[in-house]
Amino acid sequence: MRKIKIMEFQSDWESNFINESELLHKTLANLEPVIHHIGSTSVIGLAAKPIIDILVEVDDVKCIDAHGNEMSEIGYISKGEFGIAGRRYFQKGGENRTHQIHAFSKGDYNVTRHIAFRDYLRTHPVIATEYAELKKDVAVKSNNDIGNYCEGKNDFVQFHEKKAVEWYALNKSLKSDAKRRAL
Repeated sequence: MRKIKIMEFQSDWESNFINESELLHKTLANLEPVIHHIGSTSVIGLAAKPIIDILVEVDDVKCIDAHGNEMSEIGYISKGEFGIAGRRYFQKGGENRTHQIHAFSKGDYNVTRHIAFRDYLRTHPVIATEYAELKKDVAVKSNNDIGNYCEGKNDFVQFHEKKAVEWYALNKSLKSDAKRRAL
């Protein structure tokens, strides 16, 4: 059983993501991926499990299936959709997982959901701090059971994710309006 470890923010998480992103751009070059750092390691100051979450957008996520060998060569194990229709999920690092990829087709709602939640936490530090404290508490109480850990965070994440998507859409609309007025 893998130990659920929450650690304080590490400044090298961003450079770790950048290095992995460059590797993925080379590996999936013909798919012209758009790659984002998501999850708690992408929010400066947020405590997290030390696993870099990566969001990969491509025109058609099914095309990633043809790159299984290349992904394996750079250390990723394909887990298929892994519970989310339309996703391709990959893990790297085995029992000591270091990275995980969530790949979707461009325009998939899950892309917006992940980016909105990340940006919301980056912009709302009080909520990010509440989330960090919750994760630490739930990690201790979960007894290294990932299901219990996820369940313990679920209500908070669902509530704030919904707010984040609304906030993100409003901000996107306001930026678009400002851009039109500037023209």
